[in-house]
Amino acid sequence: MRRLVTLILLLICHACAWAQPAALRLDDSHALAYAGPFLQYLEDRGHQLTLKDLPSLQESGVWKPALNELGNVNLGYSRSAFWFALPVSVAPGSAEDRLLEVAFASLDHVEVYSPDSDGIYRRQAAGDIYPFNQRPYPHRNLVFPLKLPAGEHAIYIKVVSQGTLTVPVNLWQVKAMHAHDQYAYSLLSLYYGALLALFFYNFLIYLSTRETVFLFYVAFVGSMVVAQASLNGLGNQFLWPTWPEWGNVALPCGMAATGFFGVFFSRIFLNTRGNFPRLDRAMLAFAVLFALIMLSPLALSYRFSALLVSLSGVAFSLFVTSVAVVSYMRKNPGAFYFLLAWSAVLAGVVILGLRNLGWVPTNAFTIYSMQIGSAIEMLMLSFALADRITIMRKEKEQAQRDTLNAKQELVDALIKTEHDLEERVALRTKEIEAVNTQLRHKERELRYMALHDALTGLANRTLMNDSLKRALARAERDNSVVAVLLIDLDGFKEINDTYGHAAGDLVLQVVAARLRKVTRVSDVTARLGGDEFVVVLEDIHGAEDAIRIAEKLVVELARPVEGGLHISASIGIALSSGRQMTDDVLLRQADKAMYKAKLAGRNRWHVAAEAEYDSMN
Repeated sequence: MRRLVTLILLLICHACAWAQPAALRLDDSHALAYAGPFLQYLEDRGHQLTLKDLPSLQESGVWKPALNELGNVNLGYSRSAFWFALPVSVAPGSAEDRLLEVAFASLDHVEVYSPDSDGIYRRQAAGDIYPFNQRPYPHRNLVFPLKLPAGEHAIYIKVVSQGTLTVPVNLWQVKAMHAHDQYAYSLLSLYYGALLALFFYNFLIYLSTRETVFLFYVAFVGSMVVAQASLNGLGNQFLWPTWPEWGNVALPCGMAATGFFGVFFSRIFLNTRGNFPRLDRAMLAFAVLFALIMLSPLALSYRFSALLVSLSGVAFSLFVTSVAVVSYMRKNPGAFYFLLAWSAVLAGVVILGLRNLGWVPTNAFTIYSMQIGSAIEMLMLSFALADRITIMRKEKEQAQRDTLNAKQELVDALIKTEHDLEERVALRTKEIEAVNTQLRHKERELRYMALHDALTGLANRTLMNDSLKRALARAERDNSVVAVLLIDLDGFKEINDTYGHAAGDLVLQVVAARLRKVTRVSDVTARLGGDEFVVVLEDIHGAEDAIRIAEKLVVELARPVEGGLHISASIGIALSSGRQMTDDVLLRQADKAMYKAKLAGRNRWHVAAEAEYDSMN
């Protein structure tokens, strides 16, 4: 009966493959196109073929349908290189930009060859043996940006991997993939957030109780995070992006570490050493096996390690579930939740292992079966540990009740001492918080004093230089314009000499207030020293905006100061438009322009000329 069902599935798949369209049609009506039914492949056992050596798609009997009898692209484990061909038909007027996603992050090496408008094939490569920053598109999966003009094309994909050769290929519209990523990353964030919450929660319980079972549970959860992060590509993207050697073996090593710590957690939790001595020896044998698998990438091939960890994971999950059943039948504390936990992870491990071996279909459920099962497992094990804590608490309470009458006075004294200690701790905590508040306030004051002029409250030279450097960097990145207005007060020395420094300080404070009035909040207004000021303007359209601000400043600063004091300002303007220059060069240009404004009669502005830019650089 089983062979008959398999034969029927094969006939249906071959019939569908014969009846399918010759090419995957791409238009703007579908945000996502699954390429599996249109993929064809050939096996390159000797790794000899290049793109130019590939036979034509029309050549009979060479290319085979990539979909297997289960309706997915999964070739199991193989040392060969596999070439996939995807014929596409791009509808006229549809978007050229597409994203080709190979949605299996643990593939070692993937090459994509796509034609441009001239028919010349462009090569892109990615995989977990490369640093993340070398990927053609930053994504947890292997994503390749394509530009496909209207017409008939063929896209070629070469895959080499020592792990399972699962090759789910999708073609996305760019916006659609970004929208899908929002959803996918949100779900993954919830998953890892739950694991990390369990990790830290039980680690804190271990620190409180010093029970070894909690420490092994924490190590078990941490290893699961490493394995799952490697499986779905988040590890290569965020945790070890520049360490491809580890990224390539993190999946089997993480899975093996999960099994290793899971063995010791199960031994302690179920007390197999005392309750099931023979089964305990089998537990230790599994621990040795997982330890050897963790170390196997140092001496053996990745393919052997990945295959071994898949088989041993399934075997251990079956074994520990059977031990949990026996323990539950003997009514051991916490065995019920333990059984539920390992039943869930067993289902996930079995489904994932069968998918890796190509025995079950590849879909969202089978790909994330391990994550679903592990999330349920971690939650149930946490309940089991909580149940264990409850039992321990009840035993402790019973012991306390047995000795309560004899030790009542001592307990009262301890309670009073604890209460006094808590009050002292609370008082000391408030004192420390008050001191910390004062220190933070002083720190803010010192930081402000270090970066601002004490007299005017404007930015000082240090803050201005730092702000100007950042503004120039942003302007170079955004192709925008930065203007520097260097302002020198006319007649300030005479005021100082005639009316004294107090009057001069008043003038400088009035000038600072007028500069703030004319400039925007986002502009940087600074005092360089003496009677020199600088205004840094960002996000302006050109010299006209800078000149308009300079004219306002000239008019505003020429108004009489309180007490009948009169000053004016000479302003030099320098622009960064179309040039790469440092802050020093821009300031020197503005300074030179300012002196020209003074020579021209003061109380005016001057813009640095083009020749001055060239001479400065």
